[in-house]
Amino acid sequence: MAFGRSSRKRRHVEPVTLKILVAGGFGVGKTTLVGAVSEIRPLRTEERLSEAGRPVDDVAGVEGKSTTTVAMDFGRITLREDLVLYLFGTPGQDRFWFLWDELAQGALGAVVLADTRRLEDCFAAVDYFERRGIPFTVAVNLFEGAEQFPAETVRTALDLDPEVPVLLCDARDRASVRDVLVAVVEHAVVHADRLREPART
Repeated sequence: MAFGRSSRKRRHVEPVTLKILVAGGFGVGKTTLVGAVSEIRPLRTEERLSEAGRPVDDVAGVEGKSTTTVAMDFGRITLREDLVLYLFGTPGQDRFWFLWDELAQGALGAVVLADTRRLEDCFAAVDYFERRGIPFTVAVNLFEGAEQFPAETVRTALDLDPEVPVLLCDARDRASVRDVLVAVVEHAVVHADRLREPART
């Protein structure tokens, strides 16, 4: 008896899971980005900003923000049947930097989320990943009312290497965020391939 294709059982594919960090300055949209794309209810560790934190928390440009991430955000997205990303959003304030080393362990790559109104706020994240050799993509979050600049203008302002992808995105939009994550994975794979290439003599 012949069996058609439709009667064959599909072989179960165990997905590869990859860890991606989402970093950037305070109030740049990291929690929003993780929440927009996560297929599970995202884990959030937000607390209300307090008077005690005002001397150390720089809220210039984000005066309306009332909460802050104090540990991390966590979400998950399946890019393909065989590829799942675990997203870890880092805290944006300087006083929580001690958590970054823990979160960065085992990360394939990172998204550095940027706001053109406060572009200097993402310098620290760019430096962090450059020093540790973690491949990253810069995603410019297009806030309403903010002046928009071409990706190459942002690249020049951040003094990025030519191979670092720079994309414009809307952190609230699932499709836009998904494009950013695909770019991160593709860039990280190319980066890993370069490291495996034998040194030329």
